[in-house]
Amino acid sequence: MDISTGTGLIYVGIGLAVLGVGMGIGKIGGHAMDAIARQPEQAGKIQGAMLIAAGLIEGAGLIAIIFGAFIK
Repeated sequence: MDISTGTGLIYVGIGLAVLGVGMGIGKIGGHAMDAIARQPEQAGKIQGAMLIAAGLIEGAGLIAIIFGAFIK
């Protein structure tokens, strides 16, 4: 089975999407921890907003992976 250059680039794109998702969720988590440290009484609201944002980012990454897997 011959893997063409286009297919290889699709896999590179999927890898970059996963890397971006990981970095984005890590940045959200880090900033949420900073915000909770500054205002502990708002921890519930901050955590809820963080989980919603992380879920949206994860969903976008999953869609990128699925589209990349179906394009051949």
